[in-house]
Amino acid sequence: MSIKKQFIKTKPVCKVTFSVEAKEATEASVIGDFNNWNQADGALSKLKNGTFKGVFNIEKDASYEFKYIIDGAFVNEAQADSFLWNEYAGNENGVLTV
Repeated sequence: MSIKKQFIKTKPVCKVTFSVEAKEATEASVIGDFNNWNQADGALSKLKNGTFKGVFNIEKDASYEFKYIIDGAFVNEAQADSFLWNEYAGNENGVLTV
């Protein structure tokens, strides 16, 4: 799993690339505050090497809680900027700071 951030000087957004290695999985999404936890809006595309990848424009100067959904299972990003306990979910969410 990995996160790549590319800051755009001319716009108030950061281009964030989410990559998840899940060769056996059939679908993966990234959900979080930045897309209203909408699985369809966070759908990742599966590449030939089995990695799921997606690029999203996310507003800068903020922090967002997020998770992956891989074949229905919630998974945290090991390389998240930090982690935050979420009472609603009863576990930690990854935090993305851009």
